[in-house]
Amino acid sequence: MKRVFKFLPFVLVLMFLLAACAVPAPAPAAPAGGEEAAAPAEGAPAEEMPAKVIRIGAAVSDTGKYAREGGDTRHGYLLWLDWVNEEYGGIKVGDERYKVELIMYDDEGDPDTTAKLVEKLITEDKVDFLLGPYSSGLTKSASAIAEKYDMIMVEGNGASESLFERGFKNLFGVLTPAGNYTQSALEAVSKQGAKSVVIAYEDTAFPTSVAEGAQRWAQEYGMEILAVETYPKDVADVSSIMTKFKDLNPDVFVGGGHFNDALLFVRAAKELDFSPKAMIITVGPSNPKFVQEVGADANYIIGPTQWEASMSYEDPYFGTAKDYYDRYLAKWGEPPTYQAAESTATALVLQLAIEQAGSLETAAVREALKNMDITTFYGPIKFDETGKNVGKPMGSIQIQDGEIVVVAPESAAVADLIYPMPPWSER
Repeated sequence: MKRVFKFLPFVLVLMFLLAACAVPAPAPAAPAGGEEAAAPAEGAPAEEMPAKVIRIGAAVSDTGKYAREGGDTRHGYLLWLDWVNEEYGGIKVGDERYKVELIMYDDEGDPDTTAKLVEKLITEDKVDFLLGPYSSGLTKSASAIAEKYDMIMVEGNGASESLFERGFKNLFGVLTPAGNYTQSALEAVSKQGAKSVVIAYEDTAFPTSVAEGAQRWAQEYGMEILAVETYPKDVADVSSIMTKFKDLNPDVFVGGGHFNDALLFVRAAKELDFSPKAMIITVGPSNPKFVQEVGADANYIIGPTQWEASMSYEDPYFGTAKDYYDRYLAKWGEPPTYQAAESTATALVLQLAIEQAGSLETAAVREALKNMDITTFYGPIKFDETGKNVGKPMGSIQIQDGEIVVVAPESAAVADLIYPMPPWSER
């Protein structure tokens, strides 16, 4: 018995060492609060898998006023993330490939929350670049923090010209500016004989730019502006404005706001029997959910669009606009809105700038963005000295028999504009 106890300490130590060797290494943790990046394509040789990581951050509305559009933005970003990691093999930086890690937080549609989250992404999560949130107001907050830390932010959902009038050097927007949203639609209705217009808009950055542009284009095309009315953010009733407009009997109504505002405009117009010859409304009509919400009342409504699947744009990455549509539909089970498409394009543009720069240095990527002149599935991308995309025209759609069809400009149209639209009482 004494001899057994003599060797017992040695046996216990040996057993401990063997057990330690059998413990697996812990898996890397996903970014706290963020989206876990997709892995490289299954079956890719180990030596071709990206060994390094580019961290990209974004504040996106999952809840709050912009939850619907924020969901489209998130889906657009995630579609690109899957593609760049799983199919493209990671972003090419010189001779190396980098896996992308995307961290997104819910900004709740609040500018202050957006600012705090963007600062967290920069200072705590140590992201290398930023993608924008949805809406001009939230983009204003996010871009101010990005500029403070000298970090590039490419965005696709803040269209207000005022964003690009602050002298910032790190903000780049891929979408057509808000002042041009109504141009092709107003030109089209003026050619059909429209002579007068009324304008209602939300008192925030994007709708203000839309309204200012609408007044400019209405005058350009010889239409009289009978009235311009503003309303506060998160309005729940626009009946008083629509009653005033009905008394003025305009040919054209222009509504500048977001998705929920579009619903209010149409419902109030029908309830009050306000029947202008054309209704041009931002954001809502180009979204398939708009038709689902208001049904047959959506017919004949006109809306600006940044992108539609029927457009002829094409690139070597996502293919044609229709190819992108099919890819998105297969992944998410619903057709893409233009907000989704421009969000994917936003991430693609940042990727291509990094690859063109061959570097992750801010100055080099910024220079690549300033010199960019390309065409994507979403349309042409060419930035001016302020960071606005000056290469891309704006389209217009009309809902006809429940379908969203491009009616302007003529070079992109797939259907003729129906003007005047029939009064509510005759439908």
